[in-house]
Amino acid sequence: MFARQFPRFASSRPTYIARIRLYSSAAPSYEHILTSTPKPGVGLITLNRPKALNALSSPLFKEINDALSKYDESKDIGAIIITGSDKAFAAGADIKEMAPLTFSTAYTNNFIAPWSHLANSIRTPVIAAVSGYALGGGCELALMCDIIYCTSTATFGQPEIKLGTIPGAGGSQRLTRAIGKSKAMELILTGKNFSGKEAGEWGVAAKVVEGGKEEVLAEAVRTAETIASYSRVATVAAKAVVNKSQELALREGVEYERGVFHGLFGSKDQKIGMTAFAEKKKPEWSHE
Repeated sequence: MFARQFPRFASSRPTYIARIRLYSSAAPSYEHILTSTPKPGVGLITLNRPKALNALSSPLFKEINDALSKYDESKDIGAIIITGSDKAFAAGADIKEMAPLTFSTAYTNNFIAPWSHLANSIRTPVIAAVSGYALGGGCELALMCDIIYCTSTATFGQPEIKLGTIPGAGGSQRLTRAIGKSKAMELILTGKNFSGKEAGEWGVAAKVVEGGKEEVLAEAVRTAETIASYSRVATVAAKAVVNKSQELALREGVEYERGVFHGLFGSKDQKIGMTAFAEKKKPEWSHE
């Protein structure tokens, strides 16, 4: 059962990045993002289109997806962070790319479907560290992450209605699940923004930090380091069962959780963790 459920285990502020010790020996070279490992077990993706306020485009998402997949497949990475600059996490989708599209080209090419790779395929826990603008696609990217940390002055929103369109990367679905139908309907129909402080009050963000990009990123790194210190088997399982709560009715969700819980008794790390607890020792995880 365990092997079937967990095949993976069964077989821009560049100044901040420069100041932290990087534990990776080499990182892929990208045009629109920066990658690093600020702490052991933590993968960091920094959106790096400063002139465009990190506007999201297909080439940018191709690089994000590649970096996410590489971190997700790495045995050395237990948590991932996505962040932007002090001014903008991502100020929206690239209008220049979208404006000339027709229905037929958007539909037949399944435009922006690859943007959901993070939500659909990445099993490692992902934290969004948001400062500045997170609008449109930027808000949707943050909502795809498992945890959101933001500054109190961050600006979230789904302003697509002002452009004669609607959210297309899950914003109407994930925002509604986070804050409820009435509030989400108001925001999406009016195009109003909401602050990082409100994101914390409404449950969109798990933590609100005073300061800027460096402060919120530091908080995200601390949490990611904690997550990465645990069994990879258990963290992947925990992410899976929480995500299922968004898709299943309570009874079915509890039954799914119980099945995964039972499956973990087939892992080495369950034995390591419980034995270490009984012996009052620190567990040395095998991630198997």
